[in-house]
Amino acid sequence: MKSKLEYIWLDGYKPTQMMRSKTLVVSDFSGKLEDAPIWSFDGSSTMQAAGHSSDCLLKPVFICPDPQRSNGYLVMTEVLNPDGTPHASDGRATIDDDDDDFWFGFEQEYVLWDLDHHTPLGFPAPGYYPPPQGPFYCSVGAEFAIGRNMVEEHLDACIEAGLNIEGINAEVMKGQWEYQIFAKGAKAAGDQTWVARYLAERVGEKYGVRINLHPRPVKGDWNGSGMHANFSNGLMRTCGDQKVFNAICDEFGKHIQECIAVYGADNDQRLTGQHETQSIDKFSYGVSDRGASIRIPISTVDNGWKGRLEDRRPASNADPYKVAAVIVKTVKAAKV
Repeated sequence: MKSKLEYIWLDGYKPTQMMRSKTLVVSDFSGKLEDAPIWSFDGSSTMQAAGHSSDCLLKPVFICPDPQRSNGYLVMTEVLNPDGTPHASDGRATIDDDDDDFWFGFEQEYVLWDLDHHTPLGFPAPGYYPPPQGPFYCSVGAEFAIGRNMVEEHLDACIEAGLNIEGINAEVMKGQWEYQIFAKGAKAAGDQTWVARYLAERVGEKYGVRINLHPRPVKGDWNGSGMHANFSNGLMRTCGDQKVFNAICDEFGKHIQECIAVYGADNDQRLTGQHETQSIDKFSYGVSDRGASIRIPISTVDNGWKGRLEDRRPASNADPYKVAAVIVKTVKAAKV
């Protein structure tokens, strides 16, 4: 039997990488990661190699069923140089500490983008402009919840693929939505989030709608898009000690630039101190404070200071591999 393996990788574009993919047809495939072969591509067409030496390698690192193809699989890959060393563009390969004691929940916000008008879906209409934000968050009804058919199709696709998607909701701006991905370990969190992003793009192709991950796609009095990073380790989940959480938050305050450097391009347009954000050059934390850099969820407090933290600074276009890596590094540096 023939199987279709869709190899997915991140290109070399800066400051924000794009996803690329191509299909390999194989016979009698087992469905196991170890049986997915290393493949190659033209790196000169993706800003990852020169034309005179253009071959780059694709190393499979994560596999799941392709919910939109019969006998299909989605294969997330790392990009290697011809000699087998990690390519400079490969964020996953830079993760030194893949401690699966760290749990991540990424809240991926995005905007359904109308390609005819280059506005959020639902914005353009003769003589009409959407009312101010307010009625759109977790909304229902045709006037407010725009694109639900695509969002539901993406949710079903993620579930069928076996991804740990934990929910969806309409967000604060019209045409803006969110889904949540959970995983243990920095690499797994990145793998699952990138594959979920890939599936969203492919659903968008069907409807002629772009999945816009820019952190501030619409200027004015509208929320931007983030990828809020919820995280915990075993100590946080069991300690029952407010001092531990304060020490971890204080440690993040010592590494503002290190974090912001991997929290997404154009994030300064979103982290302004308004629209549920803290300014990009400041740091704060607080219980239930969505205007802080790090929010301490009320559930953590109510559970006797056992639980998680939420870094609200990562932008919607941030690389989840790099975000998870810097979170692990910073938490482990804290004096707890």
